[in-house]
Amino acid sequence: RPRSHTVTTTSSSFTANLSASSSTLAYDREFLRTVPGLLMVTEIVLGLLVWTLIAGTEYFLYPAFGWVMFVAVFYWVLTVFFLIIYMTMTYTRIPQVPWTMVGLCFNGSAFVLYLVAAIVDASSVTKDLDNHNYNSWAASSVSSFLV
Repeated sequence: RPRSHTVTTTSSSFTANLSASSSTLAYDREFLRTVPGLLMVTEIVLGLLVWTLIAGTEYFLYPAFGWVMFVAVFYWVLTVFFLIIYMTMTYTRIPQVPWTMVGLCFNGSAFVLYLVAAIVDASSVTKDLDNHNYNSWAASSVSSFLV
């Protein structure tokens, strides 16, 4: 006796949306006009200022400035990464990631580590260390507090 087989196939809405929308890359230039966009650009500019001011000196002779360099470069790279994600609207293609929580953790850790780095930077700046690096280190200290 012949058996009848019924095969049912389904596709998830995520894979359908991903395959339909992955052919083009969106670009949201209006993001730079929002408050989060402006804050990210400000953080990128000031973070770049912090690590270039320190990188132009003999910071490797003083471990405190090495820590400030690490924090500044690490969060500068991550901020550029997040700016690209938000400007290309990649976050809309990955709905499984809780982007609000990721942003909260990122900004919270950046605040704490930049505050520690700024305090370390400010407390390490003395004229006794090296006169020709004093102005760069003082400026990096002010910039790291602003970031």
